[in-house]
Amino acid sequence: MIPPLLCSSNVILLVLTGIFQQYWVHQVRKVRLQGYYDFSQKLKNIARLPFATIACGTALMLLIMVWQPLVHVLSVSLLLRIAIVVEVACAGCFMSLYIWHIHKYNSLDGRPDMLRSLYSALRPSSTSEDRRYYDGRLSDQQMALLQYQRENIHYLSEEVLRLQECLSKYQRTDAGVSPQVDLVHLLASRDQELRALTAEMNQVHSELQLARGLIDEKDSEIQRIRVSNNQYVEENDRLRAILGEWSARTAKLERALEVERVSNIELWKNIAKFRGHLYKEQET
Repeated sequence: MIPPLLCSSNVILLVLTGIFQQYWVHQVRKVRLQGYYDFSQKLKNIARLPFATIACGTALMLLIMVWQPLVHVLSVSLLLRIAIVVEVACAGCFMSLYIWHIHKYNSLDGRPDMLRSLYSALRPSSTSEDRRYYDGRLSDQQMALLQYQRENIHYLSEEVLRLQECLSKYQRTDAGVSPQVDLVHLLASRDQELRALTAEMNQVHSELQLARGLIDEKDSEIQRIRVSNNQYVEENDRLRAILGEWSARTAKLERALEVERVSNIELWKNIAKFRGHLYKEQET
């Protein structure tokens, strides 16, 4: 009964980690919409690891059950116990890491990091801004910022509606005037904040379009440089071929010149011998 119990417990672990994964992914999306982009990126990489670990362990246990009759190394129950212990240890480490990140970020009590991304992506003024512009995740960050602004606008719209209802209730009553005045000022401030957030969201959207235009322009420029580079490479190959051909011709000419020089030397030797014979004949 030990192997069936181990396999059943592994299935239970798989179901539990699947439930935790769905809950954690939902929480990560909620944190992302609240403006904590960097923190959500850290949690996003950890949220799916426990379920993936248990799934890999399930596949390993399946392989053990299938191949164990053919490979007699250890017993089935011992291999299943080792596999499930490794699964639980790895999943526990990942879950502990997730909880540690949550505790650490809650202890900091910082503001949403999306608020630091409201400056222009086209006018970097510090090292962190340069890193943000050249990071390659600009579109992702800008879309997260737009979602954050959209959630804030939706929340503020609900607040404005609620305050309008409260204002209408106070206006229908004959109670003092001061609560109504306070609600009017609060409603005006909420309306002004809503307009400011809408303007910021429009500005970020326009800057995102400009940044995408610049990225497309850089891509086209890189494409032109690659085309010109390919032309230069082809020209260099052609010049190398011409240079090799001229080198071969030069080598042939040098060999012909050497043969001609040797033949000239032989000819001069023959002329000298002929003159020597002539002098001898004249003397005789």
